[in-house]
Amino acid sequence: MKYLFAAVMLASAVVGFSEAASAAEGCGRGFYRGPYGNCRPMRGAVVVRPAPVVVAPAPVVVVPRARVCPYGFRWYAGRCRPF
Repeated sequence: MKYLFAAVMLASAVVGFSEAASAAEGCGRGFYRGPYGNCRPMRGAVVVRPAPVVVAPAPVVVVPRARVCPYGFRWYAGRCRPF
């Protein structure tokens, strides 16, 4: 009786482990669990191509010309004012 019980326990453990391996997280063959628990199909190999090299033209720097006020005036609050 002791040997029969051990054989049944061993057989149930082998069957239990073999079924879990083919289930693939409960989704079945060819599927996997996504980040939210949904079953998603497995796709082929992912090929990553290097990005193309883009050479941008040099930026154009525009410098505003200096404000020149006539003699006896100064630049204040957006215009030439006498002082």
